[in-house]
Amino acid sequence: MSMSISYEGTGRVQQKRRTRATLIEAALELLAGGHPPTVEQAAEHAGISRATAYRYFPNQLTLLVAASPELEADSLLGPEPPSDPADRLDAVVGAILRLTLEAEPQLRGMLRLSLEEGQPDAGDLRLRKGRRIIWVEDALAPLRGRLPAAELSRLVHAIAAAVGIDSLVWMTDVAHLSREDAAEIMRWSARALLRSALAGDRDGGGA
Repeated sequence: MSMSISYEGTGRVQQKRRTRATLIEAALELLAGGHPPTVEQAAEHAGISRATAYRYFPNQLTLLVAASPELEADSLLGPEPPSDPADRLDAVVGAILRLTLEAEPQLRGMLRLSLEEGQPDAGDLRLRKGRRIIWVEDALAPLRGRLPAAELSRLVHAIAAAVGIDSLVWMTDVAHLSREDAAEIMRWSARALLRSALAGDRDGGGA
């Protein structure tokens, strides 16, 4: 049975890894200036030919995704997570906010691309894969069986919608809040949503 092998997996593998790393570093340097770079711009900044750069990154989206590898994690809880749902949620929301602030330029670029029609490889866009939902579900796993499935799902989606790059953009660009204030509001929102859901459970109001 034949298997396709990527360009980077054949020939001078170590050299290709260095070239890929150089392109990603160039993209990060350009992102630091506040503008998501195209593949051509990253190649020019890195001193690498456009043709070579396109062998590694066929479009802008794949370049931006490569510049944010931490978004691939399946869990943000670490090797010894707490058992209390509130503590778990605090840990996950804190990690989401750290990732969001550290990778803000990349995430802003991906958010913009996610809103464009006809974007190639849109299915691979990390913002469309619901990674935040997975992280919040992981945080609230102890509530499975305690809250009705529909109520827990609603809570997960509400919290996932309240934190992350889209919320940060609205709070900083539209509401003109500082990033520190925006992060604190996102933490508060997540905690408030959880408290409300748990209060409903104690009152027998879950549905």
